[in-house]
Amino acid sequence: MRVFLAATLPALAQALQAGQVGPGPLPGFAVTPALREAYASGDAEELEYAALTEAARASLRLIAADPAAPSRRVVLAAEIPAEQVSWDALDGEPARVVIQQAIPVARVVAAHVDDSDAGPDVRRAAEALGAADAGDDDARFTVDGAEGHELGWYATQELSYLAE
Repeated sequence: MRVFLAATLPALAQALQAGQVGPGPLPGFAVTPALREAYASGDAEELEYAALTEAARASLRLIAADPAAPSRRVVLAAEIPAEQVSWDALDGEPARVVIQQAIPVARVVAAHVDDSDAGPDVRRAAEALGAADAGDDDARFTVDGAEGHELGWYATQELSYLAE
């Protein structure tokens, strides 16, 4: 099954060096029954995009927790055996799952990463997350500004260049 993993550029570099993402258990995002229920209509591609969007928000949280991390959201797409994934949907995160063990880098099929031009908006959004979570409409607008940037797609052979 396709699972989206929130990351940062330093976390990507660490995963490439270690040969795995993890250790497990790891949070991830996928097309879950709760996500299907939240989107009454929508094909598989639209549901995967919704899961990717949740992972991008989680990446924003990782950036907020590590101010030294570059201001670019990173989402790794991986193909994981379904038996290694369990549902963990939360309010506001219906695509949330838990992967029980570390994920070999060989299972990563692509990365979705902000262009460097998104950096200022991503940094402001990371700083505004706490207020947005508390209901501040201006902070939500700031977070939405970062989410307005489309993530670029990178093939696995390009990951080492991103991690430099």
